[in-house]
Amino acid sequence: MNTPTIETKRLILRKFTEEDMEALFLILKDEEVNKFLPWYPMKNIEETKRFYEERYAIKYAQPQAYVYAICLKCDNFPIGYIKVDMEEHHDFGYGLRKEFWNQGIATEAGLAVVEQVKKDGIPYITATHDRNNQGSGKVMRKVGMRYCYSYEEQWQPKDFLVVFRMYQLNFKVDDNFVYKKYWNMYDNHFVEEF
Repeated sequence: MNTPTIETKRLILRKFTEEDMEALFLILKDEEVNKFLPWYPMKNIEETKRFYEERYAIKYAQPQAYVYAICLKCDNFPIGYIKVDMEEHHDFGYGLRKEFWNQGIATEAGLAVVEQVKKDGIPYITATHDRNNQGSGKVMRKVGMRYCYSYEEQWQPKDFLVVFRMYQLNFKVDDNFVYKKYWNMYDNHFVEEF
């Protein structure tokens, strides 16, 4: 059941393979795409291969993993990624090459992955975004997540202060359950009105 391929109206969500390194490099080298992500843009294919080994291949070796290349059906070429971690936070995350922004692709992929993890019995998912990254928050809301709280973190490895907004979507737990790890971990936490 490891990383089942998912198809939507426009997309194929599938595992990354070693043949996808050029496509993955196109996603990971872009300064703007990676501005709000916890790594620096990749400089070359070698860095991209290491990233693939550390963040994707290792997950595919696990019995259950949700780490997908987002591909258009017309060419099956990766234009982004989407994942739900299997750790306690069940962190939901995504990224997309900027020429594909504002076309509903992240939302379409997100709805499909949310449906898959719900069907497979994951109890809830969480997601965080930098308060300055409004587009990411819109995707979270469109896939049914709700804002729970914000917290301030000295973000590594980029080493600057970020206010993160934490969203959550519950499936097999009480609707009122909120994952509080970040709230408890960071002294400066609060609920925003927006």
